[in-house]
Amino acid sequence: MSTRQLQVRLPDDLIRRLRERISVRQRSAFVQRLLEQALPPVVDDDELYQAAILVEQDEALNTDMAAWDGRP
Repeated sequence: MSTRQLQVRLPDDLIRRLRERISVRQRSAFVQRLLEQALPPVVDDDELYQAAILVEQDEALNTDMAAWDGRP
């Protein structure tokens, strides 16, 4: 996986706490873990997900499925 540098602005107190608790060599990994936990996974590139979206949007299929389930 390639990496890139990112500059962010944070409050002084937060930066102080980060520097006190996380060593210089561990800061990138720490921030990476936080972002991975906080951000939803990327699903747009997932072919199965895209197929499921298309199935959900298929009106004819939804009508047939409703009939199979006994729904009007």
